[in-house]
Amino acid sequence: MDVIVEKKGEDILLLDIHELTMLTDYFVLCSGASDRQLQALESGIREEIEKQLDVSPLHVEGEPSSGWILMDYGPVVVHIFAPEVREYYNLEGLWRRGRVIVRIQ
Repeated sequence: MDVIVEKKGEDILLLDIHELTMLTDYFVLCSGASDRQLQALESGIREEIEKQLDVSPLHVEGEPSSGWILMDYGPVVVHIFAPEVREYYNLEGLWRRGRVIVRIQ
């Protein structure tokens, strides 16, 4: 989460969904104001997790220009959004029964 704050990510949410699905345990959601910032967030998260945990994502999907980058680390899935795309897909609403662990706005 620190790297997201350092890269000026906005509306950061750590959501515990382990009791709701077998797909993953946690969602991390954050927003970035521009394509460039979305790329910086993705790169920063990838580098920090590799440095701290020696783990690479199982899969990365999306591009900054699409407004949504998904980084799958197995038990944790990171969603990096442009604000309008995040609002449109409303993952917080879809997973509203999940437990909010951290919210930084």
